[in-house]
Amino acid sequence: MTVPGRRSSTFSRLLRHGFTDPSAAERLLDLPELAALRGDSVLLDALGATADPDLALRGLVRLVEAQPEAERRGLTTTLLSAKPFRDRLLGVLGTSEALADHLARHPRDWQALVTYEAADLHPGVADFERGLAEATDPVSLRVAYRRCLLAIAARDVCGTIDVAQTAAELADLATATLRAALALARAAAPEDAARCRLAVIAMGKCGGNELNYVSDVDVIFVGEPADGTEEAQALQAATRLASHLMRICSETTVEGTIWPVDANLRPEGRNGPLVRTLSSHLAYYQRWAKTWEFQALLKARPVAGDPELGAAYIDAVSPLVWQAAERENFVSDVQKMRRRVVDNIPVGHVDRELKLGPGGLRDVEFAVQLLQLVHGRSDATLHSGSTLDALAALAAGGYVGRADAAQLDDAYRFLRAMEHRIQLHRLRRTHLVPEGEEDLRRLGRSLGLRTDPVAELGREWRRHAAVVRRLHEKLFYRPLLDAVAQLAPGEIRLSPKAAGQRLEALGYADPAAALRHLEALSSGVSRKAAIQRTLLPVLLGWFADSADPDAGLLGFRKVSDALGKTPWYLRLLRDEGAAAENLARVLSAGRLAPDLLLRAPEAVAILGDPEGLKPRGRDHLEQEVLAAVGRAEGPEQAVVAARGVRRRELFRTAAADLIGSYGTEDSPRAADPGDLVDRVGQAVTDLNAATLAGALRAVVRAEWGEELPTRFAVIGMGRFGGHELGYGSDADVLFVHEPREGVDEQEAARAANQVVTEMRRLLQLPTADPPLLIDADLRPEGRNGPLTRTLKSYEAYYRRWSLVWESQALLRAEPMAGDRELGERFIELVDPLRYPADGLGEDAVREIRRLKARMENERLPRGADPTLHAKLGRGGLSDVEWTVQLLQMRHGWAEPGLRTTRTRAALAAALAAGLIGADEAQTLDEAWVLATRVRNAVMLVRGRPGDTFPSEPRELAAVGRYLGYGPGHVGEMVDDYRRITRRARAVVEELFYGA
Repeated sequence: MTVPGRRSSTFSRLLRHGFTDPSAAERLLDLPELAALRGDSVLLDALGATADPDLALRGLVRLVEAQPEAERRGLTTTLLSAKPFRDRLLGVLGTSEALADHLARHPRDWQALVTYEAADLHPGVADFERGLAEATDPVSLRVAYRRCLLAIAARDVCGTIDVAQTAAELADLATATLRAALALARAAAPEDAARCRLAVIAMGKCGGNELNYVSDVDVIFVGEPADGTEEAQALQAATRLASHLMRICSETTVEGTIWPVDANLRPEGRNGPLVRTLSSHLAYYQRWAKTWEFQALLKARPVAGDPELGAAYIDAVSPLVWQAAERENFVSDVQKMRRRVVDNIPVGHVDRELKLGPGGLRDVEFAVQLLQLVHGRSDATLHSGSTLDALAALAAGGYVGRADAAQLDDAYRFLRAMEHRIQLHRLRRTHLVPEGEEDLRRLGRSLGLRTDPVAELGREWRRHAAVVRRLHEKLFYRPLLDAVAQLAPGEIRLSPKAAGQRLEALGYADPAAALRHLEALSSGVSRKAAIQRTLLPVLLGWFADSADPDAGLLGFRKVSDALGKTPWYLRLLRDEGAAAENLARVLSAGRLAPDLLLRAPEAVAILGDPEGLKPRGRDHLEQEVLAAVGRAEGPEQAVVAARGVRRRELFRTAAADLIGSYGTEDSPRAADPGDLVDRVGQAVTDLNAATLAGALRAVVRAEWGEELPTRFAVIGMGRFGGHELGYGSDADVLFVHEPREGVDEQEAARAANQVVTEMRRLLQLPTADPPLLIDADLRPEGRNGPLTRTLKSYEAYYRRWSLVWESQALLRAEPMAGDRELGERFIELVDPLRYPADGLGEDAVREIRRLKARMENERLPRGADPTLHAKLGRGGLSDVEWTVQLLQMRHGWAEPGLRTTRTRAALAAALAAGLIGADEAQTLDEAWVLATRVRNAVMLVRGRPGDTFPSEPRELAAVGRYLGYGPGHVGEMVDDYRRITRRARAVVEELFYGA
């Protein structure tokens, strides 16, 4: 008798045996149905060895209760006397609630687990066919299928078969089931069966002999007429048979379903006929098929129906599969396929996704299949549908490193075992790791993790996923380095031809040059070469992920040649996490950033500093530039130093822009492209202003010492004044001066003009650094007027001669360098012009509209597509800016928020003031940001300014990548640009032209 308040000895024993609810287990063990088992310690030991002892005991009680009275003793006796049976039955009950349900519905099916002969351990298709032979309808077929599945699960959970053998048995059972379903369909329609020959081709995991417990079974149907039957009639008959087969397997009955049969991998997918002739299949594959369809055919295997027709299908399509890597769009297709997998994962599931997530099963499968397609055209040993068999063949042939293949094999087996156990619990199709403590505990224990199942499972999963993440890219590139470095004698290596084929398949346009670069970087036994061999497999993957891998690799070689002897360079890339990926993104994204970097390669250090990509403010930059100017011996050296700072900061800005636009493994793409545009505009404006301040100081100091005879200010105009400069923008300016007290006006004018002339000369001198072009054409009288005027001269001109377009141009005026107080007085002078009291008159509005219409007709370059010109085209920068500026001139006198030089800020102020609707403001802002980004992208990619999309395919693809469009989506990018700017133009027509 148990003392009140104390636990029974049975309770303690149950706790020790792994029960999480010993009280409930104790009550179950006290049931009369278990009287024969209650006191047996062997039973408790066996229950404790299961994945979930509580679940196993509940399932056992249900099974015993379901037995006919006369047969109950047979079950309990066998359970106590036969250890193999006991382990099998309890192992299944402790892992699979769904199979426990099946046993409760079909209580005699436990006998399928009793036999333990050698032949029973590894059944094949014929054995499963015998197990399904008595099925006469879909319901009995489901019962027989579950009985066979029960036996597979028992062998699996007891460790009699490994994960690969389990997957192969599941595929064999699926094969037998398809044959049985086809037999039922034929029996139901003998006339149709007589009219046609029908072959069922397994695809996907079933075709590859690596099926899951619960998965769609992918198939393709091939039909041919029987003798004397017309083709059309035969195909109709074959389609009816195929449809019936699919319903037999897929439909839900009182016994549930088996699995969905999915025929969507057929030519034309859901839109194509369910059954085609062999010649129709071939015609499609030869003319229309996409790369992913050949990748899918890697696993094609005839499983049911006419065996001769099935074999003929495989013989016909196999040569096409192994020629897929020679297709024109193979590389971009492969990149698109990889992205499609990642992009389709719901954000909330990424951390739990076993199949599609980073380091998941699909990473391994995709890598193996790609290597098969590349090298299988010349090596038939790689022609396998099984992932693990193909991986072993790739290692044996030297296409992947043996150690890498072994680690990947181990990781893949663990991840597949997790997937099997997750699905086995309720026989549901899922690849998500459960979140509940109880589910994780059962999952961990089912994989042999018994000390702390939840924590151990998390550690093992993370470890294996990390191996896959690290290796699945390296798998492509490590053998390339081994092929050129040749350090380990006797190792099987890629031949130069195979290495070239692989590089070509991964997007390298000049494989021979790429191999030369790899050899130069990684050959030898130096520490530098050893570190490069560690870095390059990952870098090559990042280069291949860009629009121009060749440029990335070439740039990396040049940077490494320049910095290879400096101890910090390789250490930075090896140890600073993001530095290597940041460098890869920057080097392979276009010409501008690499050109800036290669002029002073030490700037690569910016990429490893967490704060390195943040723009420096104008005060900081001006202080640095003026200090450098102060140390220089003459004006030319001073401006060279100032331009050197500008070049470094341009690189910093471009690198941050590219990394924000592309995203990295550690940080996703910037969510707001407008923020990127603003950051670039502000950063380039600040560094140009600091450079002008430095050039001004250098010129004044060289000729006049510390003080110029006249006070002098530089006023930013256009995009410079608007803080909206791009990488290729000139600096639009006005120069204003005011003679110091006692200085003759002519002397002051001569000094001011000399300063302007010398500044322009020094900032355009040919050096290693990009020039800063000064454009003063917005000054009074344009090119015919003096370069610089006194404040009084500006006042007189604007009072007497100023035109409305000049007032509009002054909306962007802002002091940028020189005498701050003089600059502020200039702004006070022009404010009444740009924000006229009571707004613009109707005559002025008409004049602005007339000027805009004239500009549209005359300034667009000949032959340019007006729908794609970012500056002057429909809905482009000019359209948006003129619309916003008209609002500023009409309402700026009354709305302080409109008194800004920045387009987006003025647009936001117009919205806040109710002058424009929210949809209209959003439309104009989106178009302006997109057009600005297109111009920035063109400069980054081509290294020279442009207002239209490039025509060269690689450059166009690089612009697309910068704008967030993956490989093969440039058409979508251009369509989106036209759509967005077309909507903006409609708003412009209404707000600007009053249409």
